[in-house]
Amino acid sequence: MAAKVLLLEDDADQLEVLAILLSLECGRESVLARSYDELTRLGDEPFGCDLALLDVNLGPKQPSGLDAYRWLRERGFTGRICFLTGHARHHPLVVAALKVGDVRVVEKPIETAALRELVEGRGA
Repeated sequence: MAAKVLLLEDDADQLEVLAILLSLECGRESVLARSYDELTRLGDEPFGCDLALLDVNLGPKQPSGLDAYRWLRERGFTGRICFLTGHARHHPLVVAALKVGDVRVVEKPIETAALRELVEGRGA
């Protein structure tokens, strides 16, 4: 059985589309979180994932995808992590995400072929 993909995305429509694409195009199940707080309430479920796709900007007054990255790594998440962003490369969160050494930053909306490459480990 293929490992699951963790999706952290505050936009409900994008979250749903990503989950559907992962299922239909990549044959992967998803663990879904709409916020940092929701992610931290999932217990051990994220740690059964081998890939995490984290929205870098989870909205005003919310912890960011960078905070989620740190939370996951501090708790022993060993899977690959990719930040998703709809912001320009000069946005402060994107600049900070680009400085993280073991992740990729991918612009949204992500194309199906690029998503498949990430899942297969060719795009990260």
